[in-house]
Amino acid sequence: MNYTNLFKIALRAIAANKTRSFLTALGIIIGIASVITMLAIGQGTKRSIQSNISEMGSNMIMISPGADMRGGVRQDASSMETLKMADFESIKEECTYVKAVSPMVQSSGQFIYGNNNTPSSVYGVNQDYLEIRQLTVSDGEMFTDADIKTSAKVCVLGQTVVDNLFGEGADPIGKVIRFKSIPFRVVGVLKKKGYNSMGMDQDDMVLAPYTSVMKRILAQTYLSGIQCSAITEGVTDKAIEEISTILRRNHKLKDDAEGLLGDEDDFTIRSQEELSSMMNSTMNMLTILLGAVAGISLIVGGIGIMNIMYVSVTERTREIGLRMSVGARGIDILNQFLIEAIMLSLTGGVIGVALGIGLSTAINSLAHWPVYIQPWSIVMSFAVCTFTGVFFGWYPAKKAAKLDPIEAIRYE
Repeated sequence: MNYTNLFKIALRAIAANKTRSFLTALGIIIGIASVITMLAIGQGTKRSIQSNISEMGSNMIMISPGADMRGGVRQDASSMETLKMADFESIKEECTYVKAVSPMVQSSGQFIYGNNNTPSSVYGVNQDYLEIRQLTVSDGEMFTDADIKTSAKVCVLGQTVVDNLFGEGADPIGKVIRFKSIPFRVVGVLKKKGYNSMGMDQDDMVLAPYTSVMKRILAQTYLSGIQCSAITEGVTDKAIEEISTILRRNHKLKDDAEGLLGDEDDFTIRSQEELSSMMNSTMNMLTILLGAVAGISLIVGGIGIMNIMYVSVTERTREIGLRMSVGARGIDILNQFLIEAIMLSLTGGVIGVALGIGLSTAINSLAHWPVYIQPWSIVMSFAVCTFTGVFFGWYPAKKAAKLDPIEAIRYE
């Protein structure tokens, strides 16, 4: 029996039981659509995070105070006062692999203008902070070195703060806002960046001279952190090593000598490259998990095909006996039922791929989640779908091929 006739017989069998055939393929449809959609969400989120990290500056280095042991109790890093202005000056003057460096202090609270107020954070920085974080001033200008030296009460606002205090489309340049009863004159507005992939509003910030924040708001002489950017992403590790050497020298920390343990760092250095690697690893694990959960649907769909094929073999036992009695071989019967199972799988696969692409597009359009459909996810899903049809259809087909023709004709 040639394959053309086998295909026709399989098609007639599927058409004779449309509802059952659709329900059989439904498991495959749901499984493939789930796999494609889940992988698209995972890959889309990963690419979005990578994009945000790149926008922040792929060569950015963040230095923060390290936790310390006092009386056997490890102190909170945020309460440490290990970073001083001398550290900032040393890094600025001595580091050959650092092109921009800014001290940083921070305070949060209510900003007030007239009858309007909004909660936000003020970051005390210098002009290099714009280059490090890849920010630009869209209106007005950045504060100057003279403002830093005189601890001037000036600030640059993010677009969210502008909208909340002055209303959309307003021009805040030259106006005075208050933070903890301290007046700040607005000299500039940052270009809008929007939300990042972690849901944080990148425009909800206020920049001011670090000297102004340290003296007028926090009344402190130590830094909350130091942010730098390496000359290029490739020399980030060298820049970190250089910074670490300078800080250990400034803080008089003893190095390991003659087998004796040296002092632990009282600071922490993190790079965007390290953060990017960690986030990629996390998102890869999440994507695998999502794909594995969705893949369970494919297995369930395959079991559904096997069950239906078993039922089909039982129902058509007399038909199988008649075919074999007029010359059909066991291999022909095997191919007939195997082709039927594969056709159900492939039909479900085509519909599942279309549904998966449609669902991914709908999620992106309606929920605004980042999605990215990779071609390999479609190819993989379709390959698994074909394998499922062959694997789960083979055993029932083999059972049909081994039926005794006489017993099959007598079957009621």
